[in-house]
Amino acid sequence: MTRAIILAGGLGTRLRQVVSDVPKPMAPINGKPFLAHQMMHWKRAGIDGFVLSIGYLGEMVIDYFGDSYLGLPISYAVENTPLGTGGGLLLAIEKLDSDEPFLLLNGDTYFDVDLGQLLELHSQSDAGVTFALFRANEPDRFGGVRMTAEGRITEFRSGKAEVGQLANGGVYLIDPLVIKQVFHAAGNNISFEEDILPELFKAEIPFFGLQSHGKFVDIGVPRDFACASNIMFEQTGDT
Repeated sequence: MTRAIILAGGLGTRLRQVVSDVPKPMAPINGKPFLAHQMMHWKRAGIDGFVLSIGYLGEMVIDYFGDSYLGLPISYAVENTPLGTGGGLLLAIEKLDSDEPFLLLNGDTYFDVDLGQLLELHSQSDAGVTFALFRANEPDRFGGVRMTAEGRITEFRSGKAEVGQLANGGVYLIDPLVIKQVFHAAGNNISFEEDILPELFKAEIPFFGLQSHGKFVDIGVPRDFACASNIMFEQTGDT
């Protein structure tokens, strides 16, 4: 059983010039919220339930999805005050019903990753966190990663990947126990990439990476949002 936590509580300031009346993950793509397409994709991949971390205009997310979508259960971690991606994650972990590894996703990105391969690497390497990676096609936009031939990550930097370098795709398989042993309480406004990941790395939690060649879309960037439909439906065949 693999659950997914989706971080869907951001303010969406970069996208507000294009979509201003809904939270970013609810931005419409071919008549449905981006988040709906994302959840459909991960259901097909094998995810069997979701925890949605919500904040800004979060009632719109609850009103649309309710307590299930596509037959899969949904629970909500609601930020009463902004907690950042890290604080939202810590709140969401409390909603998980087991200590099995969970998939962590950003509510504004789509990355076609083979979940089976991610699970296999995570299990075989005894990783605490397994990253899905891709080759950066723009400089200094994505977090750069360096790793050994066996896939163990030896360095990661936020927003510093050079063109062609392996970059963080924002899809992770995580053992919740490794986070709980370093972060003992939710409630603080912190970043997952800037605060939680560095602390786990400093604590020598094993990080591994899997390169994926699937399509990647970040709708937080207006130009990516404009072409999201073509990229996503070319990949999935949805209409």
